[in-house]
Amino acid sequence: MLAAMPDSAPSPLSAGGPALRDGGDACPGTLRLHRADDGALARVRVPGGVLSADRAEALLAAAGRFGDGELHLTSRGNVQLRGLGAECGGGLAELLADAGLLPSAAHERARNIVASPLAGLDGSPALGERLAELDALVCASAAAASLSGRFLFALDDGRGDVDALGADVTLIADGDAFLLRIGPGDEVFRIPAAEGPRAALRAAEAFLRAARDSGAWRVKDLPDPVRSELVRAVGAAAGPAEHRPRPRTAKAPEPGTHGPGDAVETTPGSGAAPETTPGPGYAPETTSGSTDALPDAHRHANPHGPAHTAAPANPPQAPPASAGALAVDVPLGRLTPGQWRLLTATARRYGGELRLTPWRGIVVPGPFTGAEAADALGALAAAGLITSPDSPWTGVGACIGRPGCAKSLADVRAEAGAALGPAGRLPVYWSGCERRCGHPHGEWIDVVATPDGHRISYVRGERRYPPATVRDDPAALAAAVAAARARAL
Repeated sequence: MLAAMPDSAPSPLSAGGPALRDGGDACPGTLRLHRADDGALARVRVPGGVLSADRAEALLAAAGRFGDGELHLTSRGNVQLRGLGAECGGGLAELLADAGLLPSAAHERARNIVASPLAGLDGSPALGERLAELDALVCASAAAASLSGRFLFALDDGRGDVDALGADVTLIADGDAFLLRIGPGDEVFRIPAAEGPRAALRAAEAFLRAARDSGAWRVKDLPDPVRSELVRAVGAAAGPAEHRPRPRTAKAPEPGTHGPGDAVETTPGSGAAPETTPGPGYAPETTSGSTDALPDAHRHANPHGPAHTAAPANPPQAPPASAGALAVDVPLGRLTPGQWRLLTATARRYGGELRLTPWRGIVVPGPFTGAEAADALGALAAAGLITSPDSPWTGVGACIGRPGCAKSLADVRAEAGAALGPAGRLPVYWSGCERRCGHPHGEWIDVVATPDGHRISYVRGERRYPPATVRDDPAALAAAVAAARARAL
């Protein structure tokens, strides 16, 4: 049955402030759907982003039977189904439960777990057993069913990729131990690896007790004294504290091949980038219409979005000797049935699973020979997926925008496609309103549609630099975004 959804709380990046429990948890799930202009929306939690080939096929079947056929990746490695009919709820839940994608109805929105997508595939520690254990513990905890759909667990293999996402409870692999981080702080606690998942659950349950009076959805929303006491209490039960700054910028797996020896070596605190100031172009808010336009090559994309375009540019790559995994990015996180079917078939032929990333990409575990990797990447590129870091789509994201969202002021996906610039720049995220649904974390260029045009600003962690506003001029907008991505490096 379709459940009506109240307005969600404002993004921490907007003027609304922290999200508190004063309007109900508006995060959609598979049992509680969200009404959108293009139909109902379901969000299917995929802990760690790990999908067997069978479960991937079940999701495709659900999208085709009940929705518009497409699958949308989220910034937490989950899957959204759109265009659902108002009476689909029971059938959708039954299909997902039969596939093992709904192990606990009470916990369906609490199973928010991200994990390093390349863990165990490139010389880094494997996290599969700990991920499965944490998911099972969450589903077995009566208290955890009260966690909001915003609360987030993270399992990091030590490279700092998902540690940088600012989860509420993070486990970081460190030799034969885990480092436990509570919220965004720089203090971690060393615990034996075997105790990591249970310690993470205990920390989440402690958060729920701490949040009773404040109504906070997440650790960062707690009043400072309450948050400090939570960290102290969890630390007292966990072990000795260590100083390890949280990385400021999350690094997604580059499109292409990955294998043993590719893992990033990290040391405590190595992921924390120093504070920098943005380059020219970040002045107090102004209007602009005089920026030079981008060359035509930067504006070649079909404005109707990647589902209707030819394959993104993927410059030829030298074939590897072998690969432990392939990584692809998905233009704007939207997958057609054909693309999803190809990814699932590739997974079934090789490693048997897909790993959805928090950067709206997909890792396909192998192993692959060099020829197999080259052939698979060629097929995926021909299907319109990003297989090279040189693609102009790399680092470009957007919310659903018009016409799917009534709150959006613009068709930001079409605008993002029309404003494609050189590859290899700072990520950019286009939002149709101040809510900025699905925005990234770390360092990025924020483009928001407003009644006065588009506001462009540079974001680094929790800090936002003075913006510039471009009024209704597509060429000037494309040029301003390209300049922002270049100048903020």
